[in-house]
Amino acid sequence: MSIGTILLIVVILILIGVLPAWPHARSWGYGPSGILGVILVILIILFLMGRL
Repeated sequence: MSIGTILLIVVILILIGVLPAWPHARSWGYGPSGILGVILVILIILFLMGRL
């Protein structure tokens, strides 16, 4: 497995984990998904620049 595949799997798992679908996570708002969005944008930029 390449590092890109592993990162893709990790990002998908984090995306599923930050969805405010559970009662304890409803009060979190969009904070966790916003952080995930920033990480995803950074990974896309690094991938497009050929650094991954």
